[in-house]
Amino acid sequence: MNGGLPGFHNAPASRAVVVASALFSVPFGFRGRFFDLGLSYQNVYQSLSIWRLITSLFAFSSTPELIFGAALLYYFRVFERQIGSNKYAVFIIFSTMVSVLLQILALGYLKDPSINPLTSGPYGLIFASYVPFFFDIPVSMRFRIFGLSLSDKSFVYLAGLQLLCSSGRRSVVPGVSGILAGLLYRLNTFGIRRLKFPEFVASLFTRVSWPFSRNPYQGLPTTENDANISSHQVHQTEQAQHLHEVHTYRKKLRTPDC
Repeated sequence: MNGGLPGFHNAPASRAVVVASALFSVPFGFRGRFFDLGLSYQNVYQSLSIWRLITSLFAFSSTPELIFGAALLYYFRVFERQIGSNKYAVFIIFSTMVSVLLQILALGYLKDPSINPLTSGPYGLIFASYVPFFFDIPVSMRFRIFGLSLSDKSFVYLAGLQLLCSSGRRSVVPGVSGILAGLLYRLNTFGIRRLKFPEFVASLFTRVSWPFSRNPYQGLPTTENDANISSHQVHQTEQAQHLHEVHTYRKKLRTPDC
């Protein structure tokens, strides 16, 4: 999977979600409490606590889910580069809130012990991102494997399928809820696609300085086609700058002192 420039260049909101998922997943994983992190009928309709709601939004319920989920979140940062961090933050909050609401309604309607508790993690955001991925990301390469016609997008779909089926019905409900949230966003429900946060709120993402946030592409401008810029182009630019510096230095050596 490739989402354009490596790192989180022009994607501070995506970086914040990935880091938050890792910070919540790893400590709870070491304590062996993966199974207790998700929403269930009992803790939603009887005694829902704030910490359980937070962990259900960020902490993945197993190490494989953390690996696949973080990889998909990293790939989908391409949408933040296309629409900007402000609108992408609205997309994150909308898809997460709608997905959680749909999960709560599903728990109350189904009352099925086999889905209690639901698997935890940012499933709403991940599977909501598959909606613009399906409609807006074109296929750039096609190939055949064992007689099957595949494309470069197939690997992203396979990773999502693995995540969707990782915990059986417990992970299917959050995944489907995320897809429905993504469809509601695309249909511009309540005019959500026109909403933007005030600049001082949106700038909070860029003010968060993570240790790995600095990269050699930090100075590149933000464009709608940012995801299509390749690292090879960046390398060519750096090489041209180096040759120019060498040429200038040699020219100074050849110039006699007055």
